[in-house]
Amino acid sequence: MITEQEVEDLLRSGGYIADESISTAVFLALRMEKPILIEGPPGVGKTGLAKTLSQVMDFPLVRLQCYEGIDEGKALYDWEYGKQLLYTQLLRTQLDNYLSASVDLRAAVERLSAEESLFFSQNFLVQRPILRSFLSDKRSLLLIDEIDRSGDEFEALLLECLSDFQVSIPELGVIEARTRPLVILTSNGTRMISDALRRRCLFLYIGYPEFEREVSIVCARFPELCETLARQMVDFVRKVRELNLRKAPSVSETLDWAQVLSILHTSRLTPEVVANTVGTIAKHQADMQQVNELAAQVFR
Repeated sequence: MITEQEVEDLLRSGGYIADESISTAVFLALRMEKPILIEGPPGVGKTGLAKTLSQVMDFPLVRLQCYEGIDEGKALYDWEYGKQLLYTQLLRTQLDNYLSASVDLRAAVERLSAEESLFFSQNFLVQRPILRSFLSDKRSLLLIDEIDRSGDEFEALLLECLSDFQVSIPELGVIEARTRPLVILTSNGTRMISDALRRRCLFLYIGYPEFEREVSIVCARFPELCETLARQMVDFVRKVRELNLRKAPSVSETLDWAQVLSILHTSRLTPEVVANTVGTIAKHQADMQQVNELAAQVFR
């Protein structure tokens, strides 16, 4: 069984610098076979954690992107109605012969309904992400991304899946998971997730990292960037986050900026460098102006 330190080392080998709370949550989720609900601002590494775990642990990644109005037909399963209709047409002669022995319409319907399981079998079942991860022969990582974009009805669908790792299909009965996937749910906190769903999960909050950890993240992803520049840019980004911006830069914007500075072979930050690359960390015109004004004060 994997240890907590091995989890941290594996994540680091995949370029994800985890603190103790992150590695502990992953370790417990693996040991207890419980889902993790990860909340935090956009761009702090919630989805990145799932992707890195999938890579370093060799778990096939099954991703379900949530959105308003998502239902069981997109998340759990659906029926291939076109394929069912095609088979019905191809078997029309056999069906006619089979039903010809019926004395009246009622008897024909009863006889046909007795065979409806032929058309509602796994041959016609479309496996959506949750069911596909449950029926995988190899343990997978099921990422239910941005659960807060869905509604209460969808959360209710998840309760059975995440507590018992099974899916109830009226035509087939209960289908249990062959192997229990590692389940990670992410939320940006735009909507309160129900207590019923929270009870079925371990909880992890990932916020903006501390200064040293963010520097380590940048250096791990872009080792060609000198540590002095990495510290300078991370320090500036942290100051930018304190501004009253429409969208504060997250870790993903920090990494984008590091990549830009690496491509431009930048050795140090100046007001001119910030002005030329400000679109990497500021996403609104008013925000760009504030960032440029801050750069003029910081890098005099």
